[in-house]
Amino acid sequence: MSNVELGLPALPAKPYPPEVHQRLAADARQLIARYPQSRSALLPLLHLVQAEEGFVSATGIRFCAEQLELTTAEVTAVATFYSMYRRRPAGQYHVGVCTNTLCAVLGGDQIFAELKEHLGIGNNETTEDGAVSLEHIECNAACDYAPVVMVNWEFFDNQTPDSAKQLVDDLRAGREVRPTRGARLCTFKETARLLAGFPDERPGAVDESGAGGAPSLAGLRLAKGEQLPGTPGARVVSPRNEGTEA
Repeated sequence: MSNVELGLPALPAKPYPPEVHQRLAADARQLIARYPQSRSALLPLLHLVQAEEGFVSATGIRFCAEQLELTTAEVTAVATFYSMYRRRPAGQYHVGVCTNTLCAVLGGDQIFAELKEHLGIGNNETTEDGAVSLEHIECNAACDYAPVVMVNWEFFDNQTPDSAKQLVDDLRAGREVRPTRGARLCTFKETARLLAGFPDERPGAVDESGAGGAPSLAGLRLAKGEQLPGTPGARVVSPRNEGTEA
């Protein structure tokens, strides 16, 4: 049902070309069918249009509004609230540098400053070749590995200014780059489609996701009474919570 049929103002942006609209509408129907209320599918639909264009455009907002019978204002409010939705074209590889407290004091601020100078771009900008965009991130939820850089939301842990500059140089040169943990990299658009909720069809990619690393699991190991490397012993807890040294 169109906005005119709903009694709403005409949408300001141009629609997608018919062949693109038809393909995206088929994907949208799959996503919407997963939710008891159609408007709950807005977040994955925004990732879907971001997978098409590399950002959430006015046309993408119009598409989401039409599919969910919402106003463009309602869709825009969500698209501008969450920072993972880009409002300008992202690079093929979107590089996020954590500048929150722990990463910052361990070198994140310096990494971000040197990457801006090295790439010749500012925050939320993209290199002229379209290969790399750069953003400072408030927290990558990986404090155990600070300072952390993410590329298309895959982790690159324990970075330095030199290693981060080498990373973006490799990305721009088309050299293979492997995350510290998790699946191998795909493009920003491909990542957006995965975030929309479609399966990763790359052979073996799902098996590469792995599990938590040693720093993240240290507390769990201690709780189980295991001894950690470099420690004199671990405290073994009995059923009555009476601890003894291992």
